[in-house]
Amino acid sequence: MAQVLEFKLPDLGEGLTEAEIVRWLVEVGDVVAIDQPVVEVETAKAMVEVPCPYGGVVTARFGEEGTELPVGAPLLTVAVGATEAPASSSPASSGEDGASSAVDEPSAGSGNVLVGYGTGAPTARRRRIRPERVGATAAPAPAVPAAAQAPAPAAASVFVSGSAPVAAGEANGRPGPVAVISPLVRRLARQHEIDLRRLTGSGPDGLILRSDVDSAIRRAGEAAEAETRTAAAPVAAEATAVRAGAAALDAERIPLRGVRGAVADKLSRSRTEIPDATCWVDADATDLMAARAAMNAASGPSGGPKVSVLALLARICTAALARYPELNSTVDTAAREIVRLPGVHLGFAAQTERGLVVPVVRDAHTRNAESIGAEIARLTELARTGKLSPAQLTGGTFTLNNYGVFGVDGSTPIINHPEAAMLGVGRIMPKPWVHNGELAVRQVVQLSLTFDHRVCDGGTAGGFLRYVADCVEQPAVLLRTL
Repeated sequence: MAQVLEFKLPDLGEGLTEAEIVRWLVEVGDVVAIDQPVVEVETAKAMVEVPCPYGGVVTARFGEEGTELPVGAPLLTVAVGATEAPASSSPASSGEDGASSAVDEPSAGSGNVLVGYGTGAPTARRRRIRPERVGATAAPAPAVPAAAQAPAPAAASVFVSGSAPVAAGEANGRPGPVAVISPLVRRLARQHEIDLRRLTGSGPDGLILRSDVDSAIRRAGEAAEAETRTAAAPVAAEATAVRAGAAALDAERIPLRGVRGAVADKLSRSRTEIPDATCWVDADATDLMAARAAMNAASGPSGGPKVSVLALLARICTAALARYPELNSTVDTAAREIVRLPGVHLGFAAQTERGLVVPVVRDAHTRNAESIGAEIARLTELARTGKLSPAQLTGGTFTLNNYGVFGVDGSTPIINHPEAAMLGVGRIMPKPWVHNGELAVRQVVQLSLTFDHRVCDGGTAGGFLRYVADCVEQPAVLLRTL
């Protein structure tokens, strides 16, 4: 007899609590093998293919593409030991009645471990029993959106004949059963401070559905809006006019989630927490460009990858941070301490179709320009194809931002929280410049340093930027630190 097992969204690590379904890799009725990727999800840090730890027939999927699910929400159910897809009336595919086939967990797990599940024998789960209703046939449950129905099989409750579902845990700090089984419904109620004990469920046996919580949220919003209109009618009228104007213009609303949402949160936090300041200087990069051309010419046609300008600037930054370690630090606000970091993990801004990402070159202080350049090229390719892992996007201690590739001369970088500084580089272009006492056309670049004023004063920041500019203008200065 086939066992219907439920596979929930696992903890993907790095403190991630939710993920968005980007693309389903299997359909209902497909046969899947153990550890076969079944869905592609996007977290705030990377795209991840999630493998299923069970082998069998997919009986149900939960969530359409574009749906955001919390960790622990059900992804799909698999009939283990089945040779064909079960009938659509299988309890495992039911979205609301909370009853599923009686199963025990298998004794062996998959070998492909993600946080939250993996190898080893999990604890056997309690058998779930379909309620037996006596008497009149229960009225059908009202239509509920798919997003509300999907999480139902994740019930942590047991049905007893003639009784409401009993969920473990507490609601709003008060003990006792609550007629709700969906973790998404509970989470939604917590976010909007809705007391589930005050709601009457419209589902079978009084089960509280997402539509019930949505209705309560709407009622609370309408009450608050009415109070706001009474207290501040002019403000409400102005807001209504703005909304009407936006609707008239068919304004597009783009959700801030995934990578875009993570970037927005980090930039907002940087501006809120960090007292930043910016200094900048123009530098003559003619000799640096000549040195780069000589280095690449010396390697010959087949002498390996070419050294990029970004790689040379990155190597200059590691040398400057060795002289001014204050800028390779972070601030522990809770302890009110400046934490100077022993190594340089150099982040660099990369623009992709999914938005701005900052891959990190690990232990950049131990690498030469060629090694840094090769790692930048490797990480850039992964960023363009959306294959960067969360670990490759975290842990940076200093960021280099080359916005000159967009054809602009200067900018004021926003520090990549929780780092303490970022160096911005504009485009290198011919400009009139006084060289050896005479006016000449030289390759000039603007360098901008934004720094956390808590970790150092302007003298330190100015010294760092001046050293970087000196190395750009006279690459031989860097030879003393190699």
